[in-house]
Amino acid sequence: MSTALLTTEDIYQILENVKDPEIDTVSILDLGMVENVTVSGPEVSVKILPTFLGCPALSIIQKNVETTIKQLSGVEAVSVEFLRFPSWTSDRISEKGKAGLKAFGISPPPRQMKEDGSWHVDCPYCESTYVTMENIFGPTACRSILYCKSCKNPFEAMKPMIKFI
Repeated sequence: MSTALLTTEDIYQILENVKDPEIDTVSILDLGMVENVTVSGPEVSVKILPTFLGCPALSIIQKNVETTIKQLSGVEAVSVEFLRFPSWTSDRISEKGKAGLKAFGISPPPRQMKEDGSWHVDCPYCESTYVTMENIFGPTACRSILYCKSCKNPFEAMKPMIKFI
């Protein structure tokens, strides 16, 4: 492909191959992390919203984005920028992303929180609503640990991240 034919659609399509470093069933597109892609001749710029600014996987994501995009013919330079604004929110996760999280054994975040600020997720294994929070702090800042009292499995859940107005 020549540089004249390189489009933003080409970049979005190849970014489907950039998986979350910890969850190989979802891409950064599935998670709604890609905010903007621009193509200027042989140069590509990707702006990404991290799920958490302190995420230790950001350097891996950056390297994977750069390596993946450079596979396209005509790409000479790739820049990746992590944005602080707007904030990533869990409602950016696509339906495909939610299915990928569930396939990995992570319950997707709820669409809405209750008026009192609480939230509820179903077990990703048996879909039971009979779950308890074991620890709000999970293996990463964006996940919590829960336990299903129906199928007796521990599982993780993505924390709901909402936009405060």
